[in-house]
Amino acid sequence: MIVGIPGETKTHEYRVALTPAGAREVVEHGHTLLIEAGAGQGSGHSDEAYQAQGAKIVDSAEDVFADADMILKVKEPQPGEVAMLRRDQILFTYLHLAADRELAVSLRDSGAVGIAYETVELDDGSLPLLAPMSEIAGRMSVQVGAYFLEKAEGGRGILLGGIPGVMPAKVVIIGAGMAGANAAVIAVGLQARVVALDRNPAKLRHLDSLYRGQVMTLASNRLTLEEQVVDADLVVGAALIPGASAPKLVSEEMIASMRPGSVVVDISIDQGGCFETSRPTSHDDPVYEHHGVVHYAVTNIPGAVPHTSTYGLTNATLPYVLLIADMGLADAVTQHPSLRAGINVAGGEVVYPAVAESLGLEARSVAEVLGV
Repeated sequence: MIVGIPGETKTHEYRVALTPAGAREVVEHGHTLLIEAGAGQGSGHSDEAYQAQGAKIVDSAEDVFADADMILKVKEPQPGEVAMLRRDQILFTYLHLAADRELAVSLRDSGAVGIAYETVELDDGSLPLLAPMSEIAGRMSVQVGAYFLEKAEGGRGILLGGIPGVMPAKVVIIGAGMAGANAAVIAVGLQARVVALDRNPAKLRHLDSLYRGQVMTLASNRLTLEEQVVDADLVVGAALIPGASAPKLVSEEMIASMRPGSVVVDISIDQGGCFETSRPTSHDDPVYEHHGVVHYAVTNIPGAVPHTSTYGLTNATLPYVLLIADMGLADAVTQHPSLRAGINVAGGEVVYPAVAESLGLEARSVAEVLGV
């Protein structure tokens, strides 16, 4: 198989789909790897590093799309990239289609097979290809939240961990999954007062067993959310419904009730966001104020640390890349059913029910469209 990696074109997106070590594995399995010149520079990987592992450097993204059987990316394709897709190609990347109807429709109409990292799902419900970026986004959410709590950045002027004799900041984390649990790691480490909310008692028990009272765990419901948000200095939104639009858990009224200069970080923004007041931002203009509350809603948070992110992404995705390249998509899906849930569009159809439902589109099954 010919595997192609174009450079990322999203604003301030410096990650690349594979490290040179990952490229070596693809080549060692007998496949051809094409990578656009300069694609790895933002992550600290030179063209020479890829060439040394057997990859072929090509001049442009057009060259990658023209020759590759499978396109590997990090973020969702931009309009110019969708226009280059062919019906016989596989696109393997983060898609987040439930938050973008225009992208979903255009990708569907390309006829290509679009496999979303974020919806590949194991039997236990875990999301192995979303996990590393959720870890990074969760940890960064507290890091950036602490920064924007500084007065010069529009915040209340609060040191997250306080000092002896002075109350530390209160951090409220909505969602105790992978991202939320990793937000708790950093918040506890910085000695904040931490509250985590979730509807899943097992996730709350896990956090409680880890932190032994350092994290207050609460069952999430409307009243409890209202009580905790109004008293928070930093709220991290980490709610997730795999493949679907994020639930709007924090209303505009709750935001308006917060103290001026408080900060909210919406990790769920790439699925539409879990705050009613959220709108997507970018790394070059990451925050805005609404009702006096600082909102951080960058859609590619891990892109700020591309070196770490690219290694974490490659560790997770490479086994699946090799499965598809070695076996072909049909056999890979048949023998490894976790891949089936990753397929969002194929053959001109939406085949992931949560995406179709979120966007009001018709869905067909993977079996109907691909015969697997």
